[in-house]
This record gives sequence, structure tokens and C-alpha cells, in this order.
Amino acid sequence: MLELFGPSLYVADGPTVSFYGFPYPTRMVVARLSDGNSWVWSPVALTKELASAVEAVGPVRYILSPNKLHHLFLSEWAEHCPDARVYAPPGLARKKSTLHFDAELGDEPDPGWATDIDQVIFRGSFAMEEVAFFHRASRTAIICDIIQRHPESKMSGWKGILMRLDGLVGIHGSTPREWRATFLRRGRVRAARDKVLAWKAERLVIAHGECAQNEATSIIDTALSWI
Repeated sequence: MLELFGPSLYVADGPTVSFYGFPYPTRMVVARLSDGNSWVWSPVALTKELASAVEAVGPVRYILSPNKLHHLFLSEWAEHCPDARVYAPPGLARKKSTLHFDAELGDEPDPGWATDIDQVIFRGSFAMEEVAFFHRASRTAIICDIIQRHPESKMSGWKGILMRLDGLVGIHGSTPREWRATFLRRGRVRAARDKVLAWKAERLVIAHGECAQNEATSIIDTALSWI
């Protein structure tokens, strides 16, 4: 269910989904904006209880996916929240032409949430780019797949070995190696990393693995040292 993560910021864990045979937990973020509306990041499977909890935070006005993999539950949330605008990351509108999007995310935040949330795109990959966010009130960096920190206790068997080889297990975490290799233009992705570090985040929310309530900037710096 929806849990308070920091001032005006909430998280909810959804079901585990399969990605190329690997089990991936799902997680969404809800921010209560200064105008009283709600901003929903990477929504998980919709349930009546979760929808009620989110609406109690504030009317949902913005629903977004941070990269083109996180689209599974967008349509059901968009249908449930007809007054919300839906935002696509780079590449998703082309990939999922059956989904309706009101706008595409860029390096600058939409005016609707610019007062509360900053953002930047990790550009330079020919496979997938990702939008990272910073929630000012809680000093939280919100990052999707580019940093993964899976717990040791849940990484067993050959799949766990592969995840460890990728550096995705444990307190430091990293980016999947096959994705790293697609960032051919390192100058662009380095600029995004530098902006994220300049946020000096205290907390970190990620979609896959363990979040952090402190030392977020140090975790990000280590996880993205490959850049």
C-alpha cells in the first residue's frame, strides 16, 4: 500500500513482473504538489485500495513513465483518472502507438510540477533513454532502471549470479552492462549524471531494489561511476 517516504512523497510496491525471465519488483511514486494535486511516477497495477490511497493524497493530474519499459499500467491509470495528463519518455510514444500521450518529457520540467520537481534525461543511448527526477521538498532523487540495487537475500541461482556480475546486487548497485554499452555518446550521459549529483539528494527512490533514506548522492555517484 502507499507509504510515506519523505515530506509530500509516497511510494507503493506492486507485483513482481518478468523481464526476459528475470523477476523484477515494481514500485511507483506519488508526490503531493504544492498546488494540492498529485504527480504519479511509473504506476504499478491498479487496485481499488491503491487508487483510493493515491486520491487521498490529492487529485491525480500527471501520470508519467520514466523510460519506455515502464508502460504496463499506464492505460488503466489513465482510464481511472480521466482528468490527468499522461507523459511519455523519449521513444515510448513510437513504441506503443496504441497508448495516448499528452506530451513527451524533456530535460526541463513541465510547468505543472516545475515548482516542486526537477528533471533531466540520461541521453546518449541508442537503445533507451531515461528521465530522472528530483523532488525538492523531500530532497529525493527518483531514478528508474539506470540504478538497480537488488538485495542479496533475493538473488539466488544462476540468475542471481548474472545479476551480481552486472553489479546490480548489494548496497552500491549499478546499471545493467548491456545497457551501459549502448551509451555511445558519453558526454551527454555524463552531463545528466552531473546534474543529478548537483541536486545533492539526501534520499533515493529506485524502481528495482532497495531505496535509501540517507547518503543518496554518494550511492548515485558510486552506482554511476561507469559513466
